[in-house]
Amino acid sequence: MSLIPSAFADGAATAATGGTNSLLSFLPMVVIFVLFWFLLIRPQQRKMKLHNQMISALEKGNKVLTTGGIVGKIVKIDEQFMDLEIADNVVITIQRSAIAGKFDANNQVAAVASK
Repeated sequence: MSLIPSAFADGAATAATGGTNSLLSFLPMVVIFVLFWFLLIRPQQRKMKLHNQMISALEKGNKVLTTGGIVGKIVKIDEQFMDLEIADNVVITIQRSAIAGKFDANNQVAAVASK
């Protein structure tokens, strides 16, 4: 009868060390997640923040480039949409989020991703 309590004691000792090993086995997964966060998610959030700032700073008369490659001048800005004049008397309505970039004084598109 004295063998049974010692068997339980041996099992408890291995369970205590096994718990530490299982925590250490999650360490590589945590390190991979942290690397994933800093290399992929965080730069994308920064790029999206800069894009939203650029869109909110747009004004009537700015020359912009859409994500579809259309160049136009802003005629009217609403909460979600804006009207672009792409040629004489040709006005299209697009979503604000469809703006890829704004032209500067040198007629160059300011790259949002490089900032």
